[in-house]
Amino acid sequence: MKAALVTSLEGPAAVVVRELPEPQADARLVAVRVTRAGLNHSDILRTQGRYQDKADLPFSPCGEIAGTVQSAPAGSGFIAGQRVMAYIGHGGAREVVMVDPARLVAIPDEIGARISDTTACGIAITYGTALHALRERAALQPGQWMAVLGAGGGAGLAAIEIGKLMGARIIAVTSAEKAGVCTAAGANAIVDRDHPDLKTALREAAGPNGIDVVYDCVGGASAEAALRSLRSGGRFLVVGFASRTVPSLPLNIVLVKRLDILGVNWPAFVDANPAGYRADMALALAAIADGRITPRTAGEWPLTEIGAALALLDRGTVAGKVVINLG
Repeated sequence: MKAALVTSLEGPAAVVVRELPEPQADARLVAVRVTRAGLNHSDILRTQGRYQDKADLPFSPCGEIAGTVQSAPAGSGFIAGQRVMAYIGHGGAREVVMVDPARLVAIPDEIGARISDTTACGIAITYGTALHALRERAALQPGQWMAVLGAGGGAGLAAIEIGKLMGARIIAVTSAEKAGVCTAAGANAIVDRDHPDLKTALREAAGPNGIDVVYDCVGGASAEAALRSLRSGGRFLVVGFASRTVPSLPLNIVLVKRLDILGVNWPAFVDANPAGYRADMALALAAIADGRITPRTAGEWPLTEIGAALALLDRGTVAGKVVINLG
């Protein structure tokens, strides 16, 4: 089988594609023939050795996959030929992957015709994170205002859609080039990410009731301005650091305004609550099938061009999911 491998921690350019033997059958794991795999910013960090969850060399990128069950042990709940998707952390950029059944989610036949593998491989991390963050962590309520930093990326677009699904009003903080896709996803207002007074711009966009929740996928210099824009009692969700800079936030503002800073560690949630993860994925699949949310794909790249796809994702110029096509 073909597999993309990170053999040295020198970034996307060092990813190679090699021929490997197919994995042997396992009494505990399900063999999945992968057709599509999704890339995320965490994959870029992994290729540089900068992600908090270290993987031993050599390893394959891609933490989310879609495909078909090739073989499954008795009692796993899966059968050969069944369409599935999964979050696996890393290792998905290979033609056959062995997956813990707790991480696999069946794509039901009754909605499968409306959900392609290209769509299914991009659901787990972005929509799973948004569901966990906005329901379990922030307790977002209908009518509340949420600002999304990094709104034009895959994680930000998913947050917009899940926020709208929950009845919130959304301010997308993004570049002018990505404003249109954020509006199409359901954003009520757009604020330029390079605005010289981001705090004031956010407050003006939300109006007199103020911002209830900040969903921060970016970190860096914009985080403090977004924190200061929150109304008293607001919630700040720490989702990721696409800027690669972990911000230092003014805790005096947190104290005076009674703010909550909430960490969103979705992989830890999956490990601790696999049933909750599968329920969230079933909800996302159903919402996609009936048109309530519409995942956006930036494009598909063959496995042989995974390095170029990672480099493009690293530049931050794509809107939507970057997908690897394994056939």
